[in-house]
Amino acid sequence: MSLNTKEALRFITCGSVDDGKSSLIGRMLYESGSIYDDQLVTLKKESAQFGTRGDKLDFALLVDGLLAEREQGITIDVAYRYFSTHQRSYIAIDTPGHEQYTRNMATGASNASLAIILVDARKGILTQTKRHSRIASMMGIKQILLAINKMDLVNFSESIFQEISETYREFTAQLPFSNLQIIPLCSTDGDNFSELSKKMSWYHGPTLLNFLDEIDIHSVEELNTPFSMPVQLVNRPHQDFRAYCGNVITGNIKPSDTVQILPSREQTTVKAIIKDFGEVDSASTGNAISIRLNNEIDISTGDIICGTDSPIEVADQFESQLIWMSESELIPGRQYILKIHSKETKATISKIKYEIDVNTGQHNAANTLKINAIGMVNITTNSNIAFTSYQSNRNLGGFILIDPISFDTVGAGMISHALRRSQNIQWQNLEITAGSRASIKNQKACCIWMTGLSGSGKSTIANLLEKKLHSLGKHTYILDGDNIRHGLNQDLGFTEVDRVENIRRASEVARLMVDAGLIVIASFISPFRRDRELARNTIGDAFFYELFVDTPLNVCESRDPKGLYKKARSGNLSNFTGIDSPYEPPINANLVIDTTNSSTTEIVESIFEFLKDHGHIC
Repeated sequence: MSLNTKEALRFITCGSVDDGKSSLIGRMLYESGSIYDDQLVTLKKESAQFGTRGDKLDFALLVDGLLAEREQGITIDVAYRYFSTHQRSYIAIDTPGHEQYTRNMATGASNASLAIILVDARKGILTQTKRHSRIASMMGIKQILLAINKMDLVNFSESIFQEISETYREFTAQLPFSNLQIIPLCSTDGDNFSELSKKMSWYHGPTLLNFLDEIDIHSVEELNTPFSMPVQLVNRPHQDFRAYCGNVITGNIKPSDTVQILPSREQTTVKAIIKDFGEVDSASTGNAISIRLNNEIDISTGDIICGTDSPIEVADQFESQLIWMSESELIPGRQYILKIHSKETKATISKIKYEIDVNTGQHNAANTLKINAIGMVNITTNSNIAFTSYQSNRNLGGFILIDPISFDTVGAGMISHALRRSQNIQWQNLEITAGSRASIKNQKACCIWMTGLSGSGKSTIANLLEKKLHSLGKHTYILDGDNIRHGLNQDLGFTEVDRVENIRRASEVARLMVDAGLIVIASFISPFRRDRELARNTIGDAFFYELFVDTPLNVCESRDPKGLYKKARSGNLSNFTGIDSPYEPPINANLVIDTTNSSTTEIVESIFEFLKDHGHIC
């Protein structure tokens, strides 16, 4: 086989269950003659041991190997297959066809330049065909090959092929595909794979492999995009050498070019470009390089070096399409880790605008997103990030969301555009600091965040603690869960969505009070760990202390000061923590209080000593 010179093509195979993905990939591997999968090579050797060298049995064993992998559990994952032709190398991204694994298909599509969507000629265009086509479009795939498979089972009918083709073209007219090729196939016999089939003499288009060999991966627009490179590493082996390492995402770069650094927007010129351990005259898209600059500029991992005419924007609020991948519902207000190109920052889903019906494209109202759902959301990040829209560049507009507690990837997003308000609202730096405000009060500001079940004693302890601090001339304020629901949060109920928003608002108020130099005592059930973590991140780790009022449920229920447990047990009060809504006790609280074995006086004294030991009380 001659050495191929074209850039490798990554494509995704998708479609409904039993449309023939394994047969198609097996035939492509077989026809190309380059099988790198050890298991499949072994299967071919086994076929020779039986004395059968015919194409049919070899191919059947090949497909059996792929199907066996599916039966062993790969069905729910994304499998990668590698093969080559005379023209180029290929990476086939094989994704499951089941509806419940939509997120896996989306993950595969995010790394592909082309989608092969299979259709069973007997069944025609199905709901799953439309779903996968729409998701491919959402994930930025512009080139589609509709493979109408199993043509042998409809007697190679031209009319059936034309009918399916017309239906699909009508459906995709609303989707922004730049290239749509439709090919009739029979994977089991190899019709129209490497040679045109005599059984379908009415078809005059390209064969499958010929089409893939000749297709252009990059559009003219991509090739003409100005230079950009996210910084993955700052390399400074000694005092006189500093280089910024990364992969060129778009465009070309050469020494003496003027570049800007985003998000700071500072400008400088390129001193040298290093590639493969030596200086080079230029670098282009796909190259891994290090750049040396002529000026010392503060550049960190996650910043972008780009041309001064680059369309890359900077903002901290975005509208994005989001595919939700977690078993736990997406709740607005919760904080996640957002990772985009080489940048990581904390982020919050501030609003779910609507959920997208992947079958019809219809926009439906939604308060949460469940697993595999796709929605349009507003996202706020804790720091400015450099980006483009996903449709402009997938590397600079695509991101993932990571749960900060489990570190699981819970979502994949595609930025549509920055929100206008993020461009118009700037943080106003104030000359008087939080430390200055606290120092004139002869104290160090902080927030004591009390969490525990209803009836655990939080409010009683908070009142007694504030009385003691007040008697010593300290400046304090209690944020009580019930009180704040009478005003700021009176519009919120007790669903999980409302509970999250309740804590988010309370956290923002507590942050402002801490900034004013106060000792804040926050008394909230705050049943979810991730929401208490949100409060910590909002207020600031240096000012936040989690205090767990550890009182058993049976004790709290026996006290029942407000009669709420009785109502909950009788079914007259829903979503009540400890009864029909969970409470997640802290894992690493700063202070744990056992109210069953200590008096309130002893408890208050222990909190007071804690504050004193940590320098908040002089």
